[in-house]
Amino acid sequence: MAAPTAYSLIATDLDGTLLRGDDTLSDRSLAALARVAGAGARHLVVTGRPAPRVRPLLDDLGSTGLAVCGQGAQVYDAGADRLLWSVTLDRELAETALGKIEAEVGQVYAAVDQDGVEGLTLIEPGYLMPHPTLPAVRVDRRDDLWCAPISKVLLRHPDLSDDELASTARSVVGSLATVTMSGPGTVELQPCGITKATGLALAAAHLGLGPRETIAFGDMPNDIPMFDWAAHGVAMANAHPELKAVADEITLSNEDDGIAVVLERLFFRVEELSGTGEL
Repeated sequence: MAAPTAYSLIATDLDGTLLRGDDTLSDRSLAALARVAGAGARHLVVTGRPAPRVRPLLDDLGSTGLAVCGQGAQVYDAGADRLLWSVTLDRELAETALGKIEAEVGQVYAAVDQDGVEGLTLIEPGYLMPHPTLPAVRVDRRDDLWCAPISKVLLRHPDLSDDELASTARSVVGSLATVTMSGPGTVELQPCGITKATGLALAAAHLGLGPRETIAFGDMPNDIPMFDWAAHGVAMANAHPELKAVADEITLSNEDDGIAVVLERLFFRVEELSGTGEL
């Protein structure tokens, strides 16, 4: 069945967007996504989390399709539990980028997400996980972070705000990596040129869909490329000001089922009108 609105692809960020603060999905959000799927639209998770950290949430959603992970560096097939596409961050470039950043702001604390469906999140001494519910392995020294291919580096500074750290990193990293800010305490380095829009475009093409059929939901500056790509971008009420500034629409917060509110308006109202013959 064809979707009853212009949007056949629903692209949602996770943290601060679809997920509540306790990493759970509300019954209303689950019901809205299920009804949208029943109407023929596809739901695509587009997240900064690496594939291994997304699998349990996809299970909660009952999803066996695709997901865009690692800020666009991975396209993951949940049904087959494999990566259809992935790109890694050169570890020597990552070390060089870290050195340039620390030359400007002093010591930062770093972590990495390893590539692959079984990749670990490694954290160096002093790094605090912004999401304490996510599993991580602490290593003894920074050199241990580079023991296997990585998809990205996560950075924290003891004093600077995320905005300040991200701004400085962009000014000195240049073409060594793409700098993103994806949530409180989460400034990241990923392969140069890779964004959420990169992975979203690849996954959408695999599904036979494109930007004109896509509505995207997010809350942080790392969602800006996704909004630029999609036909319609919806920022959460709790979103960063930079994302709100480029959004086509602002909905309620992630705690107040902002995604469900929009999907109910777009899909369910059309179904009701169709049933009355008013369309």
